[in-house]
Amino acid sequence: MALPFFEHADADGSPLPMPMAHRGFSREGLENSMAAFRAAVDLGYRYLETDVHTTADGVVFLFHDETLDRVTDGSGKVSELPAHKVAEARIGGREPIPRFDELLVELPGVRLNVDVKDWNSVRSIAAGIEYHQVHHRVLLTSFSDRRRRAVLKLLSQPVAASAGVVSVGLFTVLGPILPGPVFRWSMRLNLRGVHALQVPVRYGRVEVVTPGFVRRAHILGLVVHAWTINDPGEMRRLLDMGVDGLVTDRADLLREVLLERGKWPRG
Repeated sequence: MALPFFEHADADGSPLPMPMAHRGFSREGLENSMAAFRAAVDLGYRYLETDVHTTADGVVFLFHDETLDRVTDGSGKVSELPAHKVAEARIGGREPIPRFDELLVELPGVRLNVDVKDWNSVRSIAAGIEYHQVHHRVLLTSFSDRRRRAVLKLLSQPVAASAGVVSVGLFTVLGPILPGPVFRWSMRLNLRGVHALQVPVRYGRVEVVTPGFVRRAHILGLVVHAWTINDPGEMRRLLDMGVDGLVTDRADLLREVLLERGKWPRG
């Protein structure tokens, strides 16, 4: 890929599969905390997957859920709370919720796969990317194609982007049934501005990531990232299939698999 975000190669320049630590790395459930992000970086990870929500007063926090209730000792919707209230909450009763700009500054070597979780975050995440000039360090994704496009329209420079649920669904369903030229023509129109397909291996009874899916993506110049892969056997199977990256809760196990295959970056 031409965009800097995708430049992931060994010391000799050979391309490597992209390992992404899902909400950082914590065996204690401290997801999306600075402790989890630092733990992933300590393992050698350059790519972190995370999520953003924005407070009532416009501050972007790295947090997955709409409310604080599941993983913190606080409660309430992030979008309805002021930043100082969100800052008081503790993940697992221990770790503060980091701000987007805090992670950018404290870990300047990492690249972020950012899931924009709500419409309240469209303008705020675009403003954060512009302020810090980190277009090269960010891949934007959202389950909503409209929300992802809305962020991209506000940016002054190109940013890597992943398709939403509707676009991925069309790609998955139409790929095996449309004639190749028709499929490629329609997908080029539908996936304008998209560089990656970040998908679950299966969705219900539908097997999403197949050799055909990967082949069709690569013909269109798209990379395939599979989530959330925590079993070493499944990691190996998907890498053998040719996926370009894996998102995992078990950053330790994925690192071991890539090391055994000689696919972990040296130096």
